[in-house]
Amino acid sequence: MKALRIAAATVAAIPFLFAVDAHAEGKIRIAEQYGVTYLLLNIAQEQKLIEKYGKQAGVDIDVEWKQLSGGAAINDALLSGAIDIGSAGVGPLVTLWDRTKGRQNVRGVAALGSFPYYLVTNNPKVKTLADFTEKDRIGLPAVGVSVQARILQMAVAKQWGEKEFARLDKITQTLPHPDAASAIIAGGTEITGHFATPPFQEQELAQNPNARVILKSYDVQGGPSSSTVLYATEKYRAGNPKTYRAFVQALAEAADYAAKNPEGAADIYLKVNKSKVDRALLVKIFKNPEVQFRIAPQNTLGLAQFMHRVGAARNRAGTWRDYFFDDPLVKEGS
Repeated sequence: MKALRIAAATVAAIPFLFAVDAHAEGKIRIAEQYGVTYLLLNIAQEQKLIEKYGKQAGVDIDVEWKQLSGGAAINDALLSGAIDIGSAGVGPLVTLWDRTKGRQNVRGVAALGSFPYYLVTNNPKVKTLADFTEKDRIGLPAVGVSVQARILQMAVAKQWGEKEFARLDKITQTLPHPDAASAIIAGGTEITGHFATPPFQEQELAQNPNARVILKSYDVQGGPSSSTVLYATEKYRAGNPKTYRAFVQALAEAADYAAKNPEGAADIYLKVNKSKVDRALLVKIFKNPEVQFRIAPQNTLGLAQFMHRVGAARNRAGTWRDYFFDDPLVKEGS
């Protein structure tokens, strides 16, 4: 009888165990990283835009915000079910799209705008990529995975040929942007390079007279490009259509707000991130004509196809639509 009671209790618990990971419409967990490239998420959070569009669709949406560092951590969290929306570079998106094709089918949701990324060094001996030595270390969010790592590989391939694309990987080091920026500004550490994002790259250039730019992402990619994107599993999108739609609508409104209100956007960034970044510097970044606030992906296919050519992705993308979900608000992509 005791065994029967245990068995019955176990059977009764099964639905509960499965319910732990069940996901009803009206819940969304979003992971962001560090820097102003995640501004649209900050605006959506501060202005409660996801909740606003959810109510319009008849859904009370519970929004949970998380902060992680690096595409590898974001990808792990998404695949483990710890988050519903990941935010990282195009490189991590392509990696996950490639690895989950035919299974979880991870694809892009939207872009977070186009920002130029700079490779900054404080080593006076380094004028070009060729001047880095084994004594140098380049900080970036995730070695071999982050968009900075992939753009660096593209630059190396252009200089030494695609067979040499990983030539500088051995001197890259995984570091959150705030830590890498502190190292570049202070000097005196093994970190002599940082492939950064705003506002960290601007802070480095302003606060260390030895800091200078030796590489720009737009130059490598052939023009303005969406470096940071959002992505999700097919299961989440299909199971939460109203929540998903509210999220994309919120992003579109946030992009419109940022484009029209750079000073208000700066205030929101400072508040949400509890940041001490100089406000005037932020406004200058947001007014930079090279910065574009749009949620349709821009100029991403070149990086995706490069990753296939060098063996970092098994599947070749013929168009950006291969690794992005169809959505009328992001249809003007590339």
